[in-house]
Amino acid sequence: MGRNLRSEDGQATVELVAAIPALLLAALISLQLLAAGYALTLADGAAEAGALALAEGGSAAEAAREALPGWAADEVSVTVSGEEVSVRLRPPSPFGAIADHLAVTSSAGARAAE
Repeated sequence: MGRNLRSEDGQATVELVAAIPALLLAALISLQLLAAGYALTLADGAAEAGALALAEGGSAAEAAREALPGWAADEVSVTVSGEEVSVRLRPPSPFGAIADHLAVTSSAGARAAE
């Protein structure tokens, strides 16, 4: 008996090779979303630190920047408007355009102690 020309030998290997890019893309998207969530947590803490400094009469922008890790120094903008401190932070990303779209903003209010 001759060998069947429509043999399925190697089919699983071909499917695995075809699936690897899709798996890598899913992993990259998952990690990017986790980084965005982490950036939101950091922005919340920085806005709160800025609001506390503002309530005590200190520099809100400086306190907010000091509350962030070193990698975020170039990725953050702090805005103080009246008694509100807003922090906008770009998450870490190997793709700058994606980070711009996933930037997060957090705000905190401050009232002077009476």
